[in-house]
Amino acid sequence: MSTATYQGATAEAIKHHYDVSNDFYGLWLDKSLTYTCALWDEPSVAEELEAAQIRKLDHLIEGAGAAGARRVLDVGCGWGSVLKRLTGVHGVEHAVGLTLSDSQAELVRAAELPRTEIRVENWLHHEPAEGYDAIISIGAFEHFARTGLSRAERIASYREFFERCRSWLPLRGRIALQTNIKGNNNVMDKATVRELMFIMETIFPESEIPALSEVVESSEKLFDVVSLRNDPDHYARTCAEWLRRLQENRESAVRISGEEHVANYENYLGACVRHFTDRHLGLVRIVLEKVR
Repeated sequence: MSTATYQGATAEAIKHHYDVSNDFYGLWLDKSLTYTCALWDEPSVAEELEAAQIRKLDHLIEGAGAAGARRVLDVGCGWGSVLKRLTGVHGVEHAVGLTLSDSQAELVRAAELPRTEIRVENWLHHEPAEGYDAIISIGAFEHFARTGLSRAERIASYREFFERCRSWLPLRGRIALQTNIKGNNNVMDKATVRELMFIMETIFPESEIPALSEVVESSEKLFDVVSLRNDPDHYARTCAEWLRRLQENRESAVRISGEEHVANYENYLGACVRHFTDRHLGLVRIVLEKVR
């Protein structure tokens, strides 16, 4: 059993966001309930959200070398879109998904995905009986260090995650990671600062967006960087599409979760469109490989 102290968002904070209602998210996410940035053919080219989400899943699955693998771990598996793609399309023999959301786990289990195991468990407490051939984590890293930690404390928390991933992987095993990052545009007016604080305090409590340098530094001497891309425009377009869908289904959304909650999400998604466009936020997709 791990003796390390978890420095990320608590299970209660995760449930605050993700356990609102599966039906609420179903109104505005794509049909796979993929709640992370899509990978568009080009951010300006007409394309369906569903196709862009599949492209993202395949990009990270292929980057991790997970296609055809025997065992693959998905850290922060959401509503199971990666797990479904791994076993249903990419021939993975056994996929394990970790989440802290009871609602997400319930929905994935109800889908009865073949060769899939879903666990309501923190990665810090995950003790697999055997290792994995590949690891994927999409949109979970932002929860691995809570608000208020120093840079050194955040890096230590992230490094704990990478050390555990490394211990589960074989030589040349890979982890494909997608996470929001702080942007390099530090010119912010008061309204921008308030909007960013609103997102982190109201929508994602206890979570912290890392700097790209923190992600890379915390993985040094554990993994090599194989590839890295920053796609803020892709997330601006994804959030704009989510906002459009939410507003199209606003009456149903209010009936499910209430006026205040829907208004908060409209403000959050609209703010994200602006802040990814203005580079106050970034979206990194990085593939790391165990080299020793």
